[in-house]
Amino acid sequence: MLLITKGYDLVAKTQIGSDSWWQEIAAQRGPSVVCGKDGSCTVTFWWRDPAGDERTSDIKRVWIYITGVTDHHQRSHPQTLERVAGTDVWQWQARLSSSWRGSYCLIPSSGEDDFPAAALTGEAPDPVALREGWRKTLPHAVADPFNPDSWRGGRGHPVSALHLPDASLQPGWDTPAACWEPAQCITWQSKRLGNKRRVWIFATGDSAPEQRPLAILLDGQFWAEGMPAWPALQAQTNAGALPEAIYVLIDVIDNAHRSRELPCNSDFWLAVQEELLPQLREYAAWNNNPQTTVVAGQSFGGLSSLYAGLHWPETFGCVLSQSGSYWWPKRDPQQQDGLLIRQLREGQIKPEPLRIYLEAGMREPLIHRANLRLYPLLQQTQRAVFYREVDGGHDALCWRGGLLDGLAWLWQAPIRQE
Repeated sequence: MLLITKGYDLVAKTQIGSDSWWQEIAAQRGPSVVCGKDGSCTVTFWWRDPAGDERTSDIKRVWIYITGVTDHHQRSHPQTLERVAGTDVWQWQARLSSSWRGSYCLIPSSGEDDFPAAALTGEAPDPVALREGWRKTLPHAVADPFNPDSWRGGRGHPVSALHLPDASLQPGWDTPAACWEPAQCITWQSKRLGNKRRVWIFATGDSAPEQRPLAILLDGQFWAEGMPAWPALQAQTNAGALPEAIYVLIDVIDNAHRSRELPCNSDFWLAVQEELLPQLREYAAWNNNPQTTVVAGQSFGGLSSLYAGLHWPETFGCVLSQSGSYWWPKRDPQQQDGLLIRQLREGQIKPEPLRIYLEAGMREPLIHRANLRLYPLLQQTQRAVFYREVDGGHDALCWRGGLLDGLAWLWQAPIRQE
């Protein structure tokens, strides 16, 4: 649970805001972290106002968006750093569990109306107003200038990474391969869907091309460009944790297409099978065995992956679902039984045995609850189901580790039980 505290006593007793004080902050390469024996850490986030103190700067807020902590999934009031009076120092402090991992960004603002009043007042903010406020402010986000581990997140704005000391290991990502064969990027023109998009084809080895398993990754543009998975996949292959394989990363085109094509859309998966897979045979060879064919996705992609496996097990025998949006189609905190859950519970879907890897963050409440309701239903019919909770939110920084762990488990390599 998040505990917001105050204070800026986590650095040396140098005059706060002086150049030497800021040098100490910069040397930490990110937030200040002090962990106690109770399994929690006090974390202080900093921002230096380039315009100086309150006499020379028009900055009134520095909003902080931490995935799984202050984001819209938590439905908590927006949080802002506070200025240390008379200085260029802004700070915000919280206590988090030592196993937490997540991404964050800062949003300096001179505005007075960043959030509707309904998002700032009352015991619980209005969720619509809260989402609208973040939608308005996030395009202006900046990464933590002191943190070198920063990138452009899935929503398109800069984010920075924070891994607390007891966060689970992420092999492959922490020891990436130095070299790999570049992925091929092709264009898939779909007659069934009436559109075209990019598709990446990546091979981690070719010693036995016809024996390689196939993994289809949704939101392909993110794993190809936003947080490229190539060096991590190659590293785990080199280490023997993953077999040589073919990875196909499918672009979503844009958010409108993503929202239409991924949630339980039969046309999308028919197009993949009837059009895309035959086209890919011109570029690569793989084992056509459904028991080794993985479809993997996150959020809507997680929902889509399970939908594909349940409806076309003769093609997709392995499902890797992370933070699956099983609440769909109605985002209602009082009703976690989305369409797929209801169909399974009522026997409308008669699933064939699959291998299923489910993962959900403990800090994404709606999705976490929906996955907890789904898991026992799958246990009743599936050959093998693995479920894991991670101490994080709706966050690619968490998904990247689960992606490689899930592939290892689905392809029956050893997996850590954390």
